[in-house]
This record gives sequence, C-alpha cells and structure tokens, in this order.
Amino acid sequence: MTALFALATSLLWGLADFGGGLLTRRIPALTVVVVSQTIAAAVLAMVVVTTGAWDEAGPRLWYAVGAGVVGTVAMLCFYQALALGPMGVVSPLGSLGVAVPVGVGLIVGERPGLLQFAGIAVAVVGVVLAGGPELRGAPVQRQALLLTLTAAIGFGAVMALIAEASASVNGLFLALFVQRVTNVAVGGAALWASARRGGRTLPEGGGPRIILASLPALAFVGLADVAANGTYSIAAQNGPVTVAAVLANLYPVVTVLAALVLLKERLKVIQATGAGLALVGTILLAAG
Repeated sequence: MTALFALATSLLWGLADFGGGLLTRRIPALTVVVVSQTIAAAVLAMVVVTTGAWDEAGPRLWYAVGAGVVGTVAMLCFYQALALGPMGVVSPLGSLGVAVPVGVGLIVGERPGLLQFAGIAVAVVGVVLAGGPELRGAPVQRQALLLTLTAAIGFGAVMALIAEASASVNGLFLALFVQRVTNVAVGGAALWASARRGGRTLPEGGGPRIILASLPALAFVGLADVAANGTYSIAAQNGPVTVAAVLANLYPVVTVLAALVLLKERLKVIQATGAGLALVGTILLAAG
C-alpha cells in the first residue's frame, strides 16, 4: 500500500508541477499559487462539510498550518524556477527535499533493509541525473538554482509536516483544507503586498481574461497538489517514511517526460539514464 500511494503521489506532483510551470510562463507565480489553491480550498470545504470532518479538529492541525505556510513559499519559488529554467533541470533538483522526511524517519528510528537503502541511493541519484548537467554560470540559471534549492527544502518540510497532521481519513480532509486555507492567506497577503509595491499581479496583454481562460488548468494544478498531499500522507502513515518519501519524490521523472512529450524538450543521454536509474530504485524499494 505504501508503494502504491507513494507512486500515485509522484504522478500527481509531477503533473501539477508541469502545469504550474507552464502557467507561470504567462501568469505571475504568486497569482498562480493563490488562484489554484483557492479553487482547491473551495473543493475541500465542500468535502469537509459533507463528511463532517470538523469533528476531527485538534492540536494536530498546527502541523497543517505549518505545512501551509512553508508550502506557499516553496511553491512560489519552484514555479518561478520552472519558468526560468528548463523543466528537465529544475524539477529533478527540486526533489532533493526528500532528505528532510528521510532524515526525520531515520531520527525516529526507522531502519530500512539493505535492499531499500540501495533503492533509496539509486533512486535519488537517478532523479538528480534526470536533470542533465546543464547548470552553468549564466545569471538566470543561478537564480533558478537558488529558487529550486529553497523550494526543495520547503517541499521536504511540507512532506514531514503533512504526514503528522492527521490520524484518520476525515482528519486528513480537514488537515488538507486547513493547509490550503493557510496557503491562500499567506499567498494572498504576499500578492497584496506585491501589488502595493507596484508588482505585476495579472498577465500582460490580457489580464483577467487570461486568468479566466486558464481556470481549468489552475484548478487541475491545485487539486492535483491536494490529492498528492493526501496520497503521501496515507503512504507515510502505512509504511516506512523513508520509503514513502523517496518513491513520492520520483515526480520529477513525470515532469521531465511530460515536457519531453508535450513541449518537445530534448532528452539527453544522461537524463534518460537518470530516469532509468529512478525506475530501478523504485523496483528495489518496492521489492524491499
């Protein structure tokens, strides 16, 4: 069950990142975050009301609040990085945040078997290589690298926090709702502050019309991210966090393949090798 839900997480995150990166090329990153998370929060509000998940409120929700604050910063940095650099480079480096939940798992006493340790090592190397050695000294690429590493740490922290935010299915619905409301509050405040300073909050050459036309894509990004957080939480609660975190962080391979198929980005030999190693690492982890 852990492997299945963790791999579903990687698929959902990979597609959400691909969509978010594309949208940020036309719409300011803060606006993408706020609108997509607002749609997700609205859908989750209906789920919470329908299931009566309010009864699950408790101290654990502070983990969801923390995940919401950190996640907003991480998403903003990551979407900006995806807009600046090739998705095949930025997305794999973003997965380095896996070190955070894996470290937490080791601290609390998890000890994967030899086969799983080998799978972790192979998968992480594969995900990094899937980006290809394209990070050279151009200013924009340095900026994308800094944004990506910041996002990676944030994503890793979100994974660790959301896994602790609930103990039941209804509790998970409520935790995801609280996380999204926090995303919207923090992102909305940042968007308002940016507008006050004269920053761009609407797309050039179309403004609200472009946002309205992009609502289906924005909804997909927000809801896919919510679903990924949910499947990861289930995976982490039903098996070793170290295994769940590594399998969930295979999402860059999905982003790379989506960019290859839909954007016709060329895949280098080292990128193909990295994707293959990530697959081998997945098999080792699942077999262990």
